Amino acid sequence: MTQTPKANKAYYLERRRDVLRAIREFFDREGFLEVETPIRVPAVAPEHHIDPFRSEEWFLITSPEIQMKMLLAEGYERIYQITKVFRKGERGKRHLPEFTMLEWYRSGCSYEAIMDDCRKLIRFLGEWLSLPDPFPYGDRWLSYSREWQVFTLEELFNHKVGWNPFTHPNSENFSLAIVEQIEPYLSTFSTPCILKDYPPSEAALADCSGSICERFEVYWGGIELANGNTELTERDILETRFQNALAFRKKAGFYPLPMPYSFLELMDAMPPSAGIALGIDRLVMILSNAPSIDWVVAFTPEEL
Repeated sequence: MTQTPKANKAYYLERRRDVLRAIREFFDREGFLEVETPIRVPAVAPEHHIDPFRSEEWFLITSPEIQMKMLLAEGYERIYQITKVFRKGERGKRHLPEFTMLEWYRSGCSYEAIMDDCRKLIRFLGEWLSLPDPFPYGDRWLSYSREWQVFTLEELFNHKVGWNPFTHPNSENFSLAIVEQIEPYLSTFSTPCILKDYPPSEAALADCSGSICERFEVYWGGIELANGNTELTERDILETRFQNALAFRKKAGFYPLPMPYSFLELMDAMPPSAGIALGIDRLVMILSNAPSIDWVVAFTPEEL
């Protein structure tokens, strides 16, 4: 990892403080309630490739998603949270095993409303921080105010990869194509890009209409920044997807996870809604022109 003397981090940590203040200001103005949910829970949402840390007989959250959706089921309509999340095996220039996540949810709407939130949030942050537009990031210039690029997944796979993940689903080849062919193309744009409409095999928590699931990701400056959905609210389908993830984990040799039954039991009360998870550390990287994620956190694991 890059060595980052703490004295040199002052600029980046001050920028981080400013970004966090601006995020709270944005959501306050939009009428959202800031919530704090537990980071130590009896069960997380089972996912194929995300491995949680154990905490005695419970787990550290990989996302606050389950608990925030439980609040939606209790009647909260607009909520957001800034929290620490934990994932085993994640370490690199853009990855930490403990990182900061922003999640927000709206009831009574689809992923299109969350996409609009993203556009408004990024523009608000650029203006709040008084960034020039475009502003420097590495060896390029990025814009926070110009129109965003929007692509469907099928469109880009047909154009850049040459096979269709809807008619020929293959998770291993899908992930490879995203990393090697889709993300490099999206990184050529100075503005944020939205990649939307995923096949069911790649959208575990998203609501699907036929073969198309309402999931989207936001990329900016070559970085995967956020992952949003129109949320799946049908208990039977969601439980089946969780069972598939648990079966995959067992076959892959991961330790078993419990089914989050307390969450599933509330699904009948959960309204139609949409939500998103956004990586704060990566966002601060872009907005502060930091060379790696190590520069925007007070301590990396290796510094402790």
